[in-house]
This record gives sequence, structure tokens and C-alpha cells, in this order.
Amino acid sequence: MSVQGQVHSKFKLFAGSLGPDSSLGKLGTDVVEFAKKVKAAPKSIGVEYLEHSKQVVVSLGYRDDEPGYAIKLQSVSLGKVASLGAPELSGLEKKMDEAAAKVSGIICHELLVTGEQEFIMVFMTHGD
Repeated sequence: MSVQGQVHSKFKLFAGSLGPDSSLGKLGTDVVEFAKKVKAAPKSIGVEYLEHSKQVVVSLGYRDDEPGYAIKLQSVSLGKVASLGAPELSGLEKKMDEAAAKVSGIICHELLVTGEQEFIMVFMTHGD
């Protein structure tokens, strides 16, 4: 696929809470079900933690002018990082690589940081 195949201008927003295991839970399910319902060709995600309300906002970027396909959202806790100096960032990069190696069909990812400074990698992958 050319880079032009990634270009998109449609977005849908979702909001909810993280599960106790740092998963997106129902929020992730809502994103997947929307994409399926509208037959979207998902291209990107954005994930933001709203500290004041402890809510998560997920934006799904997609196209509707090409055939849709199934997706999944998977989240993996990378742990807490106290500071973001050079050694910590390289350690976090290593954890990101390790998490990605265990996931197949990655379309894109987002790095979510909670109010407790937990880093959570969210992957959008091809679904079943």
C-alpha cells in the first residue's frame, strides 16, 4: 500500500474509563463495533487520558471510500516511569519493542500515560 492509502479525514470520538487491568475494556469494544458497523477502513488512533475526570478519549481516524476491515484494540502496560531522562527513555523504548513483538498485524499504536504515570501502549491491529 502506498502512503496515500493511509491518508484520511474522518474521525469518531469515544470516551470511557480504563479497566482495572489497564485495558480499554468497553471503550475498546465500542471503537471496534463502530468500525464494523460503518464498514470503516481504520487508519489511526489517538488516545488521551483526562486526569481531572480519570476518563480516556479515543479518536479513530478512518476512511469510508474503500473497503472496510476488522480491527482490534489491545493495550499493554509498560509500567511506571518516574522520570524521562535518557536511560529511562531507552528502557521505555525497549519495553515498547518487546510489547510490539508479541502483537501481530499492527496498523498503528498510541502511547497513553495515566495520572499515576503508568505508560500503556495501545495497538490497533487487523482483526479476525
